[in-house]
Amino acid sequence: MADPILHIKDSYFFEVPKFMWRRHFEGREQVQEHFSFIPHLVSDHPRATVADFNRALSGKIVIPQPFATLKNLHDKESGFGISKFMVLEVLAGVILVFAFSRIGSRMSTSLVPRGKLWNLLEAMVVFVRDQIGKPAMGEHEAERFAPLLWTMFFFILTCNLFGMLPWMGAPTGSFGVTLALACVTFATTLTAGIKQFGILGFWKNQVPHMDLPLVLSPLKLMIFLIEVASLCIKHLILSVRLLANMFAGHVVLLGIIGLIALAAHQSWGHWLLVTFISVISATLFSILELFVAFLQAYVFAFLSALFIGAAVHHH
Repeated sequence: MADPILHIKDSYFFEVPKFMWRRHFEGREQVQEHFSFIPHLVSDHPRATVADFNRALSGKIVIPQPFATLKNLHDKESGFGISKFMVLEVLAGVILVFAFSRIGSRMSTSLVPRGKLWNLLEAMVVFVRDQIGKPAMGEHEAERFAPLLWTMFFFILTCNLFGMLPWMGAPTGSFGVTLALACVTFATTLTAGIKQFGILGFWKNQVPHMDLPLVLSPLKLMIFLIEVASLCIKHLILSVRLLANMFAGHVVLLGIIGLIALAAHQSWGHWLLVTFISVISATLFSILELFVAFLQAYVFAFLSALFIGAAVHHH
């Protein structure tokens, strides 16, 4: 792949080792017919041979696009494109529904935790409610919004952990995904606050109570505008924080592993030394990234609880 950064960018294919998914096209027309949803795939490479297409497309499991036309394997031309991160997000949802449905059915017959999965999930659920929700929102509101916090925490955590698995990727490394999650928090903040205090009351609560003389009353309008801008910026930064942490980790790993390829043109001893250092460094950094995967799910859920809690409490 010409651009290394495309390895961590969202795409319309899953990449695996070439020997696991080899292409055996016999003609250019067969390539065009097989990838008819990418009309420029063949026409943009008039000098490419069939061997070139077999070599370039081997190892790439291209996602069928019944509702879209693609410009290439990374960009959409029109329609609704199904990308790799979309598939992984659906997979994350399916895994969570399956796991918690299974535990829920077992809890209906017994209140005593049995098995590793039950103990693990119950411990994490209690942690999110008691260590994230209650300190940020209070006991009553934590119980009320616990399902939302649980969903966010486990969904983000699962998406983060996907980035640690070979040939997959972290959907939370895409701004569209993190922005959508932040929009859920923002919509909940507005809805819960307006439901609690009414439309006028919610927006009035954005300005702290101040006993100002009449001549200084315009300050309240200025403060209101600043607070409204701050409300929007806080939720935008919520998405950027998660994106930056997940994307930066993969970029650093890409840089460390890339040193091996750069050293391939050097002497055998030099290449072995660089490879040894790079593998050890990548392993240690992967352990750190595993910690960050849990940490960022915690931070996102905790900040969401803070924002929602601030909206439903007058003080």
